[in-house]
Amino acid sequence: MIRGSGTTAGILLGAAVDAVVGDPRRGHPVAVFGSRVSALEKRIYRDSRLAGTAFTLLCVGATGGLGLLADRLTRSRPLARTAVTAAATWAVLGGTTLAKEGAHMAGSLESGDLRAARERLPHLCGRDPAGLDAEELARATVESIAENTSDAVVAPLFWGAVAGVPGLVAYRAINTLDAMVGHRSQRYNRFGWASARLDDVANLVPARLTGLLTTALAPVAGGSPRRALAVLRRDGHRHPSPNAGRCEAAFAGALGVRLGGANNYGGRVERRPELGDGPRPAVADVRRSVRLARAVSLSAVAVAAGARLLRRTRRRA
Repeated sequence: MIRGSGTTAGILLGAAVDAVVGDPRRGHPVAVFGSRVSALEKRIYRDSRLAGTAFTLLCVGATGGLGLLADRLTRSRPLARTAVTAAATWAVLGGTTLAKEGAHMAGSLESGDLRAARERLPHLCGRDPAGLDAEELARATVESIAENTSDAVVAPLFWGAVAGVPGLVAYRAINTLDAMVGHRSQRYNRFGWASARLDDVANLVPARLTGLLTTALAPVAGGSPRRALAVLRRDGHRHPSPNAGRCEAAFAGALGVRLGGANNYGGRVERRPELGDGPRPAVADVRRSVRLARAVSLSAVAVAAGARLLRRTRRRA
C-alpha cells in the first residue's frame, strides 16, 4: 500500500459504511460527545464570552488532540490508518440519515399526514412545527436539507481531506458545539459566541463548495446549472448566516423554488430574505431536494478522495 493512502482509503470506506448503515439509534459517538459537553457546560457556564471561549477551546482542543494522537500512532501503519480514518469518517458523516429524514417527511406530506410531518420536523431543524401547513413544512425541509448537506457531509469531508482524522473529529466537535450553544438565546448569547463564530469560520469554504457542487448537479433535480449559479451569486450573501445562504440559494436555484420567510423558533421569530425565484416548495420538491443532496454528497466523497490522492502524488513528486 502506498504510504499515506490509508487516509484516502479510510475516507472512502467510512463513506461507504455511512451509506449502508447510517447512524446508530443508540450510542452514536457524536451523541456521546454531546452528553459529555453538556455535563461540562453545567459546571463551567458563566454568562460571558470569556467563559464560552474557554469552553469551546477545551472541547475542540481535546477532541482534535485525540484525533492528532490517532494520526501519529498510525502514521507508519497503513491498515490501522485506514481503519481509524474509516471509523472517524463514518462517525462524523450524517448524509444517509439526513436523506432518510427527508424521505420520511416527503412520505408524510404526500399522504397528507401533517401531524406526522410536524412531529418529524424537529429531526431536521429547530423550527417550531406547530401550525405549519404543508407548504411551510416543505420549505423548512428543503432549507434544512440544503444547509445540512454542507454541515453533515461536505464540511467534514473537506476537513478530512485537509487534515485527516484530526480534521474530521475537530470539525464535528465545532459543529456540534454550535448546535448546542451557538444559537441565539438569553442563555447562550454571550457564552455561545465563540462556538458560533468558530463554526462560521470552519464552514466558510465548505459552504461555498456545497453551493458550487449543487449548481453543477442541478440537472439531477431537473434544474439548470446556469440558473442555479445565477441565484447563488445573486442571493447567497443575503442570508444572515455567512454560510447557510450559499447552500440554500444554490438549492433554490437548482430546484426552481423560492426559499426564505418567517421562521418561528419557539416564540422567537426570524424573518429571512427570500432566496430564488418561482413558487414556494411543494411536496414534490422535498424528494427532489433529497435526490440532489445525495448527488452532492456522493460528489463530495469523490472530491475529498481525489484531493487526498492529488496531495499525496505531489508530495511524492
